[in-house]
Amino acid sequence: MPDPIIVLENLRKAYGTTIAANDLNLAIPRGEIFGFLGANGAGKTTTIRMLCGLTRPTSGHGFIDGLDVWTDRYKIRSKFGYVAQKFSLYPDLTVTENLEFFGGAFRVPDETLGPRIETLLKQMDLVGKRDAMAGSLSGGMKQLLALACALVHSPPLLFLDEPTSGLDPVHRQQLWNLLYDLGHAGTTIFVTTHYMDEAEQLCDRLVVMDAGRIVAEGSPRVLITRFSTREVLELRFGAGRNAEYEGRLAGIGDRLEVLADRVLVYADDGEAALREVNVRGLTPESSLVRRSSLEDVFLRLTGRSLEE
Repeated sequence: MPDPIIVLENLRKAYGTTIAANDLNLAIPRGEIFGFLGANGAGKTTTIRMLCGLTRPTSGHGFIDGLDVWTDRYKIRSKFGYVAQKFSLYPDLTVTENLEFFGGAFRVPDETLGPRIETLLKQMDLVGKRDAMAGSLSGGMKQLLALACALVHSPPLLFLDEPTSGLDPVHRQQLWNLLYDLGHAGTTIFVTTHYMDEAEQLCDRLVVMDAGRIVAEGSPRVLITRFSTREVLELRFGAGRNAEYEGRLAGIGDRLEVLADRVLVYADDGEAALREVNVRGLTPESSLVRRSSLEDVFLRLTGRSLEE
């Protein structure tokens, strides 16, 4: 990969006997929207904090633009923006004052800062809130302001840790539209998420994390093709009864997954699988044929769904 902006070489973080990130190796090219997909506790936040120079690696190295993320951590601060799960805003400052503060912290020249703030206010749909106290904003608007503060110095790289967690559907879609535009304008975006639909729609490439390890890497479509079938048949037989039907469904499709609320039948032709279910005299309460998704990839690789 020519001139990647992020490189991980055997990056590892241990807290006593607990391994939060386990020998991670990765290279991310410039201009890519890259996703870290995994359940809570998979090691996503630990990894992003190491890359941002906030947590010291136990061993191995991470590099941003060729600079070590720990030994050169003060040199690389201006090269990225970072929005944490609990973002840092000053509630007693206005929206504009927050942007001015972060612009000053990143030493954005005064003649550049004013026009930059105006551009960001328009991008984030915050023009009407420019004089509102940050603490009075809704959760969605606070997230948009945090993103604006992370972008005030026009960094080439943006780190986002679960950026839409807790947002309502409207602000969630608005934020992902903004990230899509940023990514396709050339900003490299490194995002952690446990929302499968977001990762599948937005990310050029991603890794699946489990227990501190990278267990798969590729584009969403490549991962789905590699680790799942073309379609999935979902069957529901009623609360507490799905496991009873595992034996009677054996041999239909490529494989079965029995979950608490449904049975998943993986097959290239979901309708054909459903016909076989009916031929066997089985009558589920409901059935649904859908295409495979990253949720199915995650289930296959980790043995559990993200809701667990």
